[in-house]
Amino acid sequence: MQAIDIMTSKVISVSLDADVRDIAQQLLAHRISAVPVVDADGKVVGIVSEGDLMRRITDTSSAASSHGGAWWLSLFAGGKDAGEYVKAKGKKARDVMTPDPLTIEENMPLHDIARLLEKHRIKRVPVVREGKLVGIVSRANLLQGIANAPVTPAPSSIDDRQVRDTILNEVDAQTGVHTGSISITVNNGHVEVWGLVESQAQKQAVTVAAENTPGVHSVANHLGIMPRGAAYF
Repeated sequence: MQAIDIMTSKVISVSLDADVRDIAQQLLAHRISAVPVVDADGKVVGIVSEGDLMRRITDTSSAASSHGGAWWLSLFAGGKDAGEYVKAKGKKARDVMTPDPLTIEENMPLHDIARLLEKHRIKRVPVVREGKLVGIVSRANLLQGIANAPVTPAPSSIDDRQVRDTILNEVDAQTGVHTGSISITVNNGHVEVWGLVESQAQKQAVTVAAENTPGVHSVANHLGIMPRGAAYF
């Protein structure tokens, strides 16, 4: 699976001139923690997160407490540079956003996205096509994608006969089940097993062997448990 398979396509985004208060209301209204900032051509140029907005509150509170409640006195204290001032006091998205954020292409595999989020300790990443915003992948999207991803994709080139042979070889080599006592049929990837085995564990082992075989879509296990002392037929 790739980014395009799990991304949220209807992305809430804002322009460079969006008002900071409006951005905060957007985050609250849509229960999201960040919004991409796009230019007039729809290209991602930044991102505004809860952290960017919280920093404004923190900076103002710290300044106020350091100067007896008068935050503006900090402007003359020499402790901040022009960039920090803009982020703390700016009123537009362009002032407070984190510029040039990480983005991914639609065809990035899930495991690469997971590594990216972990490496940079971020919760979401915009998805772009030729630089333009087409979606966003969050940690929640990623977890859902991983949970629903097929463990082993079924190769289209494997036919039913090959599937059957693979199951029988696995059962014979790994499970201790006497393959002469069971019958396996495969029809369009749907497996049915009949016959007798010595224990419930062997019956379960046959199911597992079949389920783990590429090309198998379902397994119906009709195996019976052989009475103690009985011989194979």
